[in-house]
Amino acid sequence: MLYLDYAATTPPYDEVVDTVAEVMKRHFGNPSSLHRLGAEAETLVDKARQAIAHLLHVDKNEIVFTSGGTESNNLAIRGAVGRYKQRGSHIITTEIEHPSVYETFRQLESEGYRVTYLPVDASGQVKVDELEKKLDDDTVLVSVMYVNNEMGRIQPIAQIGQLLRRFPKALFHVDAVQAFGKLPVQPRELGIDLMSCSAHKFKGPKGIGFLYCRSGLELEPIVHGGGQEKGMRSGTENVPAIVGMAKAARLAMEQQPSFYKQLYEWRRMLINGIRDIPGLVITGSEQEEDMAPHIVHIMLPGMRSEVVVHALEQHDIYISTRSACSSGEQSPSRVLLAMGYDLEHASSGLRISYALEHTPQDAETFCRAFKQVTRELNLTAGPRVKRRYR
Repeated sequence: MLYLDYAATTPPYDEVVDTVAEVMKRHFGNPSSLHRLGAEAETLVDKARQAIAHLLHVDKNEIVFTSGGTESNNLAIRGAVGRYKQRGSHIITTEIEHPSVYETFRQLESEGYRVTYLPVDASGQVKVDELEKKLDDDTVLVSVMYVNNEMGRIQPIAQIGQLLRRFPKALFHVDAVQAFGKLPVQPRELGIDLMSCSAHKFKGPKGIGFLYCRSGLELEPIVHGGGQEKGMRSGTENVPAIVGMAKAARLAMEQQPSFYKQLYEWRRMLINGIRDIPGLVITGSEQEEDMAPHIVHIMLPGMRSEVVVHALEQHDIYISTRSACSSGEQSPSRVLLAMGYDLEHASSGLRISYALEHTPQDAETFCRAFKQVTRELNLTAGPRVKRRYR
C-alpha cells in the first residue's frame, strides 16, 4: 500500500498509540474528581498543556483543549464575535478557507454580520494590501488559514499579523491545522490572537485538538456544561487523547527541520516525474517556498478527479480530490474556482500529500502508476478527452 493522503489524516506514531493505551488503562479517573485518581488525571492534562505551550513559546493557560480543528475554528470565530460584538459587526475571511471556517462565516452572515470574503490570486495567495483596504473601525475579526488544506499555498500570516497590530480592535484567527509540525508556528511572533490545531494531522489521535487563545482574550463558549477549560469548553477532558496529542506534538516539532528539507526534495521528485503528462496543470505558486512541503496539487482537465482516485486505488495507491471534509462532493472545487479556474479544471483537482517515511522509490512508484492510469483513462474516455490531450 502507498498511502499519499496525509493532509486528510496521518497514521499515529507508535509511541502515541502506546501512550494512549497506557493512559486509558492506568489513569482512567475524571480530572474533575476530588479523589486521587481524579488528581492524577488532572496532573496529566496539566503536563500536556504545559508541553504544548512550551513548543509554541506561550503560556499554558493560553491552550484550550477541543475535539479537533473544526471545533477549534468554531470556538475561535463564534466565541470571539459573540464576546466582542459590542466592538463591531464586520468580519473578514478568504474565499479559500476550510469548510469549518467558511461555513461558519456564511452562517454568521445569515445572522446579520457584515462579511468580507477576500479573493486570492492565481497562485491561491491572499494579498495583504487587499485586506488593508477592507479593514475599518467596525472590523472585529480576521480569519486566514496558514496553509491551504487543498492545494498547499502558504499565506502571508506574518505580514497580516503585522498589519493588524495597527487595528487593535480586530482579532486575528489562524487555522494552522496544516501548518503545525510542518512550518514554524509561533503565534506571539506572528501576531496571532487565536490559532487552531488538530492532532490527527501530525500523527496524533483523532478527535482531539487545541486552540491557542491569547492571554487577556475572552471567548463566548459554544459548548455549555461543567465549566472545564476555564469555562470555554465544557465537557470531561479526553485525558488519553490529550496526552497522546502532546507526545505527537513534541515528536512532530523535533522532526520539523528534517520534514521541511526532505519533503521539499520529495515534492520536486514528484513534480518532475509527472509534469510531462499531457494537459496536466500544477496548481499554486511556481516559487517552491510559497508552497507547503507536504502537498502537491494538480489538475487534469477533461478527467473526473474521483475516477482517477479510484483507478489509483486499484494499484493500492491512495490520494484525494480535496479536503477530506468535502471529498465526497461532486461539485467543482470552491478553492480552484476562487483561483480563477473554469469548471472543467475545478472538477479535476487531485491532492497528493506525504510524510517523512516516504522514499524516493515511493515517488517513482507513484509517478509510474499515475502515468499508466492517466494514459489508460485517456484512451477509454472518448474522442473529446483524447482531443484535449493531443
